[in-house]
Amino acid sequence: MNRKIKNFLIVIGIPVMYAIFVRIIFGMKLETWDDFFSVMSTTFLFILPTVVGALTVYLSSYEKAKSIVYRIFTPWIPIFLFLVLTLALAIEGWACWIMILPIFLLTASIGGILGGYLKTQRKNDRLNISILVLIPFLLAPIERMIKIIPGTYKAYTYIDIDAPSEKIWDNVTRVKEITMEQDKGYLTRILGFPRPVKAELNFEGVGAYREAIFTKGLVFHETVTEYKDNEKMVFTIKAYPHDIPSTTLDEHVVIGGDYFDVLNGTYELEKLSNGKNRLHLYSHFKMNTTFNFYAGLWGKWIMKDIQNNILQVEKKRSEKK
Repeated sequence: MNRKIKNFLIVIGIPVMYAIFVRIIFGMKLETWDDFFSVMSTTFLFILPTVVGALTVYLSSYEKAKSIVYRIFTPWIPIFLFLVLTLALAIEGWACWIMILPIFLLTASIGGILGGYLKTQRKNDRLNISILVLIPFLLAPIERMIKIIPGTYKAYTYIDIDAPSEKIWDNVTRVKEITMEQDKGYLTRILGFPRPVKAELNFEGVGAYREAIFTKGLVFHETVTEYKDNEKMVFTIKAYPHDIPSTTLDEHVVIGGDYFDVLNGTYELEKLSNGKNRLHLYSHFKMNTTFNFYAGLWGKWIMKDIQNNILQVEKKRSEKK
């Protein structure tokens, strides 16, 4: 075998195989197994790519490991190969990868810098790299023992509409079918999330039931808890993950699942001094991970994208002569 090919298989192949092995172990659905390992953990998100980066540079030649550019960017190769393989084998979903890729690339580079240090300084490096490889399996059970405190977040959006409040409110309480051309939810489209189709309300008032229907079988079941005609509507939101087809969303980002749930929403209509009306739409959602500081950001971006998409539809329809 050509020496260059052999070196490539060692430098890139071993870290990729290690990453797949860890992913399989952390993703196994066995009784009591989840008490020790989980893909939705800080250990998997931050430590795994760090180890992959360290392995990649450590297994490289001494001359290459001396280069800081090599240490930073070469670990990205096994990360991208890991991405392709997990997608091809349906181990991981596209939405999850888009969200975790920035963290994976950053921490892989940090690992590459560490691996380069171990390689060039030769300070008991074989023992250190062996310990590094075992760290995810040592930290994961400890992390699982830490009680997760769910985080609640608010996604706030608004839009100014040049139309009578009554007309705007009609388009708020009942949203007629949204065509593909009217859909401007760019982030959710990239992530492969269901797009909004329509919303139906059985009557105007407290206790009313509103059904927000999305593509791919996703339905938000909403109950009105506060209502003031042409001014305000507050409603609880419930999605039943077992009613959503398994092909709709990755299990790690399914709405109403173990890690992400929408709690409530509020519409408020405010009269402006220039004769226009400002339509506010905000929601509260819950994240249930050990890395809520990062997951919460994505949750806000996703919810804001959905809300802005609906607001722009309501604006266009309300302003239509």
